Amino acid sequence: MNKNFVLCGVGGQGTVLASRVLAQAAMARGDFARTAETIGMAQRGGSVISHVRIGDGVQSAIVPAGGADMLIAFEPGEAVRSLGYLKKDGICVVSSSAVQPVTAALTGSRLDADEMINYLKSKLKKVIVVDTESICKKCGSPKVMNVALLGAAAASGEAGFTAEEIENVLYSKLPAKVLDMNREALRLGAQAD
Repeated sequence: MNKNFVLCGVGGQGTVLASRVLAQAAMARGDFARTAETIGMAQRGGSVISHVRIGDGVQSAIVPAGGADMLIAFEPGEAVRSLGYLKKDGICVVSSSAVQPVTAALTGSRLDADEMINYLKSKLKKVIVVDTESICKKCGSPKVMNVALLGAAAASGEAGFTAEEIENVLYSKLPAKVLDMNREALRLGAQAD
């Protein structure tokens, strides 16, 4: 199975951890996986793009333009910005919550999440919108957004991995004290859209 994923968000949302969970899930079943990150000013709320390539014959860790099977977007504006990575028939899993950039705060304008999501829907055949804000509240932590998005990706049937495979990786990567909330986020994310 060859699959290419691009995960995008802003610094602090867990994009890099999510990409590593995907890669580890692939390797646990014997698939070859490569990952890479383009982080930039992530510590200051800047863009983060993670690439995950799974399958035989993968030479480069970077997904080429138009080469991603799935775009997993932690923020709608970043989804629009990263749309060029997605294949024509690719799928986008996107959080419904926008992170307001510093420039919007300085100018008094706002990034409209609905406008970004409608744009994605006008360009793509399949967009799965995940109410990550609600899921994070139910789970008691904003740090489970990444797992909720992975749950939605797994439930789509298009990602090539299952929620159970993701859960197995979570057991090996996360401390016991946060496992239950992450398992719940995975379950709730799988129910999205």
